Amino acid sequence: MLRNIHIRHLAVVDELNLDLQPGMTVLTGETGAGKSILIDALSLALGDRADSGVIRAGQARAEISADFDLDGLTAINDWLNEQELDDDGQCLIRRTISRDAPSRGYINGRLVPMQSLRELGEMLVDIHGQHAHQSLLRRDAQRQALDAYAGHQKLIDGVAGQYRQWHSLRERLDELTTNRSQREDRLELLRYQVQELQELALKEDELTALEEEHDRLANLNQLREGSQQVLQLLIENEDNALADTLERAASDLERLQSFDARLGNIMQTVRDAAIQTSEAGHELRDYLEGLSLDPERLREIDQRLGLIHDLSRKHQVSVAELPALQQQLEDELATLEDADVALDATARELAATETAYRIAANKLQASRRRAAKKLAKAVSDNMHQLGMKEGCFEIALETREHYAAYGLERVEFLVSANPGQPPQPLAKIASGGELARISLAIQVITVGTGSIPTLIFDEVDVGIGGGIAEIVGRLLRNLGHERQVLCVTHQPQVASLAHQHLQVHKQSNKKTTITDVSPLTAEARVDEIARMLGGLEITEQTLSHAREMIERGQRTSV
Repeated sequence: MLRNIHIRHLAVVDELNLDLQPGMTVLTGETGAGKSILIDALSLALGDRADSGVIRAGQARAEISADFDLDGLTAINDWLNEQELDDDGQCLIRRTISRDAPSRGYINGRLVPMQSLRELGEMLVDIHGQHAHQSLLRRDAQRQALDAYAGHQKLIDGVAGQYRQWHSLRERLDELTTNRSQREDRLELLRYQVQELQELALKEDELTALEEEHDRLANLNQLREGSQQVLQLLIENEDNALADTLERAASDLERLQSFDARLGNIMQTVRDAAIQTSEAGHELRDYLEGLSLDPERLREIDQRLGLIHDLSRKHQVSVAELPALQQQLEDELATLEDADVALDATARELAATETAYRIAANKLQASRRRAAKKLAKAVSDNMHQLGMKEGCFEIALETREHYAAYGLERVEFLVSANPGQPPQPLAKIASGGELARISLAIQVITVGTGSIPTLIFDEVDVGIGGGIAEIVGRLLRNLGHERQVLCVTHQPQVASLAHQHLQVHKQSNKKTTITDVSPLTAEARVDEIARMLGGLEITEQTLSHAREMIERGQRTSV
């Protein structure tokens, strides 16, 4: 529900901060006081189009903030969470309109597109009258209202589940059918590419091993010459081999050790070096003996490396990615080779799913037709109570062959408000008052099934009075037991039944005009109801009548 609205520099409002309560709230005031300013401001906050003309004269920017309580409103909390706009259950909407900058909208302090404000607004507030937020003007909302009234959720879930399966299979069959004409060319190419990669049979780490072997064979002469020179230095130089030199040095140190024992460690280190040098020399001799020129092997490696790199360039992947590519192509080849089998199987499965969908959709359709008759009669009866004695409400169900998640039919609310007038779509009702009363008649019947927490009725009582006005008030108060109801009214019979009474008043002087809205105390409320009852002079009898109406209204439970 709407907890608070703050308006700054909007039209005739300088600054207004207003707390709202649960139940039924009425806004009253003198003609021309600007009773609809609250609805207009809320509409702007929820994403309605605006231009700089709504900004108060002399100001650069108008701003509206609306704070909503989301307790128990799971769908709205889920939406905020999905949009990453959630803030610990808070829902604060802000809209700014500037003279020299684009209009901006915020949800919980984060800048959002106007479409996001509108989406959220349609879940939070339903404005009944000639306003964009009136959900019952939309066919999808009419269908949802009928289904909610009839308790169709289980049937709809069944239809939607069959539809999703049918749609997925339909797309799969279309894909298989479309690919059929292109499959042969693709198969030929895939078979060639897969055969190429299978014949390559690239092993893990093979490239590294081949490159190392290639480097060795390609530089064999340098390896021989260099190794032979090092071998001479280590052990094969008869006059000055490093191993012999180290051994002689170790022997000399051993003799000197008898004079100073501290040379023992040094002597042992040199002797170990002599031994290791000798061992290295013998290993190097064995290495040299194993080196043999193999031109044929070098050619094989060159060819293998060339083939690997050619295929890598051909498929535009790294060598390391070739095995994964081979698996991918093999999978695609297997799929295409099995495509005819898959196509036939998919077609059979699609036919079975289509049958199941139609069974579920027909069951939903039959239930909708039964519910539509009951709802139409109930709404027509309410219209009669609300002063449209010859009014008639009908629900048209148009069956279509086009499958949808919600079933096979389109739902449209049709209304005839006057005798001799053929029923026409609810959206074409010309009178804002009639439209609001028809919406009220529908809401009263479906109140227990709706999900929008705040309902606003803008001058729902236009053109009525007396007993019918009191019936309207009772219906609005009854709605207030389930939802938050805000109503702009001229009728004291309606105003006397409210849980909260707000008065709109305008102050003017030669320089400026300001509209303000304030909650009424109990005594001030009596004065306002008395004013609404009429007369140039408010008498004690008028005040007594006003008190009686308020007291009787507060005792009204339905």
